[in-house]
Amino acid sequence: MADLRALFSSNNPSEYDAVEAFTDRQYQWAVTAAALGEHLHHVASAGFDVEDLEAPRSNLIMFHGVGGAGKSTLLRKIEAALTAAEERPAQWGAPSWTQRLLPIRIDLSRSASTGADFERAILTIRLALAGALGRGLPSFDVALRHYWEVTHPGELLDEYVRRTGIAGRFTNLLPGQLQAGVGEVAAALALPGLIGSAAGQLTSALVTALRERHERAQALAGAKRTVDLLEATPDLEALSFYPHLLAYDLDQLPAKKRIVPVVLLDTFEDTADRHRDLERLLQRLVWLAPNVFFVVAGRSRLQWADPALHGQLDWTGPTAWPGLASSRTVPAPRTGEHSARQHLIGDLSPQDCETHLARRLTIEGRPLIDADVRAAITARSHGLPLHLDLAVSRFLEIRRTGRAPVPADFDYSFPALLARTLSDLTAEERHLLRSVSLLDAWDLDLATRTAGLTHQAPARRLTERPLIAENSYALWPYHLHRAIRSAVREDTHSEDRWTQTDWKQAATRALAALGDQWTTAAALGPSRLLLVACLRQALRLARDYRLTDLGWLTDAAYAYADDSVWEPLTLPTDTTAGPVPDTAADALAEVLTAITRRQHEHRQRTVDRLSAVLDSGLLSSELRELALYYRAKAYKDLGQGDAARAGMRQVAVADGRLAPKARRGLANLSRLAGDFPTALAAVPTLGWKGRHHRVLGDIRWSQADTAQAVVAFEAGRAEAEERGVAGERAMMQVRLGLALSFADPTRAAVELSLAHQLLESLDQRSNTLLAQTAALIKDAGIDGVIDRAQVLDTEIQAAGLPFLHRFVALATAFHQAVRGEDQELGATISRLRELTVSGDFAYFVDIAHFMAGLPRPAASTTRWTQTEGQVRAAWHGLVQARQEHLRTSS
Repeated sequence: MADLRALFSSNNPSEYDAVEAFTDRQYQWAVTAAALGEHLHHVASAGFDVEDLEAPRSNLIMFHGVGGAGKSTLLRKIEAALTAAEERPAQWGAPSWTQRLLPIRIDLSRSASTGADFERAILTIRLALAGALGRGLPSFDVALRHYWEVTHPGELLDEYVRRTGIAGRFTNLLPGQLQAGVGEVAAALALPGLIGSAAGQLTSALVTALRERHERAQALAGAKRTVDLLEATPDLEALSFYPHLLAYDLDQLPAKKRIVPVVLLDTFEDTADRHRDLERLLQRLVWLAPNVFFVVAGRSRLQWADPALHGQLDWTGPTAWPGLASSRTVPAPRTGEHSARQHLIGDLSPQDCETHLARRLTIEGRPLIDADVRAAITARSHGLPLHLDLAVSRFLEIRRTGRAPVPADFDYSFPALLARTLSDLTAEERHLLRSVSLLDAWDLDLATRTAGLTHQAPARRLTERPLIAENSYALWPYHLHRAIRSAVREDTHSEDRWTQTDWKQAATRALAALGDQWTTAAALGPSRLLLVACLRQALRLARDYRLTDLGWLTDAAYAYADDSVWEPLTLPTDTTAGPVPDTAADALAEVLTAITRRQHEHRQRTVDRLSAVLDSGLLSSELRELALYYRAKAYKDLGQGDAARAGMRQVAVADGRLAPKARRGLANLSRLAGDFPTALAAVPTLGWKGRHHRVLGDIRWSQADTAQAVVAFEAGRAEAEERGVAGERAMMQVRLGLALSFADPTRAAVELSLAHQLLESLDQRSNTLLAQTAALIKDAGIDGVIDRAQVLDTEIQAAGLPFLHRFVALATAFHQAVRGEDQELGATISRLRELTVSGDFAYFVDIAHFMAGLPRPAASTTRWTQTEGQVRAAWHGLVQARQEHLRTSS
């Protein structure tokens, strides 16, 4: 089918081919075909009774979705597919039914008058039947003619049909069929004189005949409730019950004339009003015509299965409408024989978007829109069909200027998309929509507080709109469609658009609400998931709107760093920001990003980033300590001991939150320098915050006192488990495996396996590499260790963690000492000297000598907590024990 808008956008329409590209929507057709198949089977069964008004109804299917999701296009395609097989996309496959169907599409858009629109729906259905049947429907036609003469006195039906735009190719048939129906009834009553009389006289005569059980009258109009309907005042209320007569007449058709109408009600959201007047009339149409199948499309779900609507509609609740009762987010188990009848029209996949754009405009069979432009449009659309259509129009508009469109032209939000979204929202809902567009995800409390409201009802109503997606398993269950969110945030056209002050005030409220959620939860117990989620949203809000009152974010930043888990906090790129942070929020975001990214970046990059933030002067004193501490840690990892000590001393002297960790850092730096007595003396002052067990365990294993090291690391692991600190637990597990890898390779394998399991859910690059190094030590003496060590060195170099090269060299020395490879061991010792030339880890050179039973290096300045002889004997003993282990296990 030609795309008329594209066709009329150029003076040279033959230059390219423009077609309405329809994306398969195969799932939607499948569920429609299945539901229609169930319906046809049901109405054909022996137990079906068209007059049963109590049986649950499943004669409909509902498609709901945001404006522009392609609902109307889908209904037009279903109509075409049901009309002619050649119009059905090949991917949809042939249906299983053989019954004759009559698709009737009714557009309810911009319903202006309840009465006029319901009349129009009834007349549209009857007009379609006039062309398909070529005969009257006696009881319905008599009732309709009576209604018409009373409510439209002096107005001919065919003139009304033409005037209101319902006219079609069967317009002229309807008045004749109505007259034929009247004649048929008059003949049945043996009262030919009534044929040209007023409808009221014929109606009275028919009622009398039915009450007297006139056999021929009952044969024509024998529905149980015909008399009551004909005696009722012929007004709009009565008209809404006439579909019962229509259903009865259809049920009475001869087998050769049988037909199943499929009524497609489009734009159902436009029937909405405060009292649901038109919706109530349309519901009667669906309920009273159980042998007619309805396909409904609108922006919101049908709520007919909600018992809360009792009194507003005639039939409500899950018993009446079992197929409408399932949740929109989690499919409900099937109940009875009815499958789900509500389906969300979701976004198109990127592949479907690409196909749509490639087929929409072509020139000599090739896509007119270039691949890079199609990719840009697809990414910006987030799968919303309306966005694709608007982008095609923009493409043609730019092309008319003589310039070739480029991807940057489509980094654009269309006002028409937003206008469609806002058109059926109340002022309060529009305010809420703008508020929640600030948030990646939210719950009712967060939405309400961000909007500055005092009650949650508006937020709850907004969540029922299809532009809000729900994931009941998520921390915050709701989020706004991304294309609509972009349009709302970039709105510069709507009359009630927000000012920059409005946006900043809402961002301030959102920041406070996120803080309250986290602090309230943290008071009850640690919630890492909530902490990270709040940080991600809050940091972006504070940065984008230049908020200065960071308040709870300082506490949250410390809590985040304290667990040593390092989930990514990467924020969306701020295209307006310069290379250096210029607000406090920018600075905080950069500090946390640098700390997190150090697991994936070279430590020098971490130093550079944190130095730039510290030089900006934007950090509070507390946050400055955080940056100083992690810069000092990065210096340590780079082997720059003096810079690391200076940073740690600065933090320790400040005596802030990180002072215990800084004192631990200084104790570790003393150990790295070979001053074990000083490091050991600091342990009693550290406590849990200074990770005293970790420091003690590192001192013990470095002197080959593996038994005491295991005790310390096990105590540290238990302490971390008790406090729920997953990052510290994983660190203790890795170090436990490291200590055991020298002394007990069998148990070490078990502990290292657990370490890797714990590290899987964390982002601790250095500890992961340390665990791999411990695995080398565990396997010392067997083939392949040297090759693995070389691969590991390459990974360490890429990670920017040079201190770990020393551990790999020490593992290699242990392996060579066990195998008695003296020449290779000499080369490894020389490499260790080069790696420890700064003085840090110089005691590793001593340990390598002790392992092989070589004399102590003359230049050694290491101070042990035991005698040198004891340490030498212990290390050499571990080598001998491994040699014995290999002999007995071979």
